[in-house]
Amino acid sequence: MANLMGDKKASFLRLVEERALSKEEKKKLQDALVPYIPKDCISNILLRLPLESLQRSRFVCKPWYTIINSLKFIDDHLKRSESVLIYISSIKEENLYPFSTRPIAFEKPNTFSVEAKLLQSESVPVLGQPNINPTLKCYIKFLEINNGRSKIGEYSVSCTGHIRAACNGLILLENKLKKGGLIVVNPVTRKLISLPLGTLCPADKESYGFAFCTVTGEYKVVHLFQDELRYFGCEILNLGTRVWRAVNGPSFGLLRWLGCLPVLAIGALHWVPNIDSSDYLVSIEVDKERFHTIPLPKSSRYHDRIVEMRGFLSFVTHEEENQIGVWILKGLGELWTKQLSIKTGCILDMVPLYSLRIKGDLVFKRDEDGSFYAYDFQLQVMRKIEMEKERLKMSGMYHPHVNSLISWSSRERSQDVFY
Repeated sequence: MANLMGDKKASFLRLVEERALSKEEKKKLQDALVPYIPKDCISNILLRLPLESLQRSRFVCKPWYTIINSLKFIDDHLKRSESVLIYISSIKEENLYPFSTRPIAFEKPNTFSVEAKLLQSESVPVLGQPNINPTLKCYIKFLEINNGRSKIGEYSVSCTGHIRAACNGLILLENKLKKGGLIVVNPVTRKLISLPLGTLCPADKESYGFAFCTVTGEYKVVHLFQDELRYFGCEILNLGTRVWRAVNGPSFGLLRWLGCLPVLAIGALHWVPNIDSSDYLVSIEVDKERFHTIPLPKSSRYHDRIVEMRGFLSFVTHEEENQIGVWILKGLGELWTKQLSIKTGCILDMVPLYSLRIKGDLVFKRDEDGSFYAYDFQLQVMRKIEMEKERLKMSGMYHPHVNSLISWSSRERSQDVFY
């Protein structure tokens, strides 16, 4: 009996050794066929992949997943990403058929619903979840401009609220499940977080700014609102703490209009205080959270705007003789400098939208027909953008945006999980 047990143990040990040798031989064979590629080289290759390919590459193997989720890769990817215009498009309008009398609202397969994910994260029972009217749902899309052509991109993400602000790939959405509520979501990674209620007021009496504070490394939401006495109040929320704090608003009479979106540049958020004939900007420093005014180099007109250009603040204004002047402010407390004048011919209704953060082109939109133009600073040429056959169906406003893998806190960035 003892001999039989000994033979079985010896046979089992031989089997284990054979399998171990087999694994070693397979690994040696694999190493011989697939040459070793340094981690930095793999990272550089992955950085150059299109967004859709990068999403799929996360699941190729564990080393690639680790690289793509690392803080260094996320930051490097943000630095290489070009600016786009993000907007929402009504699902109901996209499902109109030539011979249909009633629009049909249904989502495409595998669509990520912001509201459904929010209810799931808050552990709301299925029977207790509110019914969401499908006709109110919209897709989140983006318009990409490259080499004189436009391309409409999709995230396969739906929502019911409008986009209120955007920063570094994160967008601030209205939370239609809670009156006055807000949601921060990254449409690329599909991570989201709901924000507590702040001061409630009509949409046309408030404005939201979204900024990253380089001093503290935190994202801040700035809520500017007008009360019944026409005074402007302000409250700020840090995404790390998710608590609204009241701060001193701008002095009475400085702001008269909140129609233009605030622009983040040179460490501050900037508002144009009037729809026409403004001589200054109303700005709040992201770090110190104090309001002040910045004089403009000349009085603004109806089609004039401020935009962020390569980190600086730019004032784009229509001048005499069918020209557009581009002024640059490189820092708070400094003076405006004129960069150049752009000849537009007989086109007078060019509204500046945003600047491409990598290539540097300045993108305009005509009021008359909605066509897009881009000015190339290197070639000093204004070109009309060739649009896709698909009609640009925007619901609400569009925002300058960058597709990124960014999260809102260092803790979240170190524990990124993608859906």
